[in-house]
Amino acid sequence: MTMSAPLGIDPDLLRAFAYIAEEGSFTRAAERVGRTQSAVSMQVQRLESVLGQRVLLRGKGGAVSLTPHGQYLLERSRELLALNDAIWSAFRAPSMQGTVRLGTPDDYALRYLPAVLKRFADTHPAVDVEVTCASSCECVDKLRAGELDLTLCSEGNEPLRWPAVELWRGPLHWITSMRHAPHRLDPLPLALASGNCSWRAAALRALTGQGRRYRIAYTSATLAGTHAPVLAGLAVTASPITLLPEGLRAVQAGEGLPELEETGILLLKAREPRQPLTDALADHITETFRAELRRF
Repeated sequence: MTMSAPLGIDPDLLRAFAYIAEEGSFTRAAERVGRTQSAVSMQVQRLESVLGQRVLLRGKGGAVSLTPHGQYLLERSRELLALNDAIWSAFRAPSMQGTVRLGTPDDYALRYLPAVLKRFADTHPAVDVEVTCASSCECVDKLRAGELDLTLCSEGNEPLRWPAVELWRGPLHWITSMRHAPHRLDPLPLALASGNCSWRAAALRALTGQGRRYRIAYTSATLAGTHAPVLAGLAVTASPITLLPEGLRAVQAGEGLPELEETGILLLKAREPRQPLTDALADHITETFRAELRRF
């Protein structure tokens, strides 16, 4: 007796489902795929019909939640879509060759860059990415001088009226050791970036506004350099919680330190970048950040 082959799942159905789950909205998902809301709803109905299970629930006010089957499907959908897109790009996308120059602060290089470079290399194997790691200020200066095609930077370092894509936005947090309590010392010992850093400026503004005494005990050009004395219990610093190594934690609201401002991670493109390589890498960076930061 011959066994019938299992039914396949249309990647377009999985893509619509994944976008709805990510956006928490049928309307925003429809905007991303360029379809009407009713068309996206029909895609979900088709997907659920093929699977024989409900994967999404719509609540009051249009709120969307995942069923247990939907939770199971989401991560596997992302993996399948990534593979689908890589295969499609390898065979259908115009062949690209050359070098694109990317700048990034050290703070972001280890956290985000490996996923970006891997994803880009899979779809553009003939393109080399030259990576320059430096402070946000230095990367922006190199971009303006035409030495980079793209750069990541912390918000507040971008040139005036220079177009920017916001990759992430969220609050800064005071960061302390999980084993020690330097945040309780007076004056407050700080480990901050050296030079013209927007996170440094935000921390000092907040403390000055509260009237809290402080001393800058350590300075470093990198986030890892400011985290080291915090891990040792010698100081506190300010950073997003997306960048915390093990052994550090965010200071809680009731622990006496003032609230910090929000910040963002931006993507800037040169005035005359190498094309189409630059746009291709920019798209990969944007999509990778979207995937990496869903958990925060």
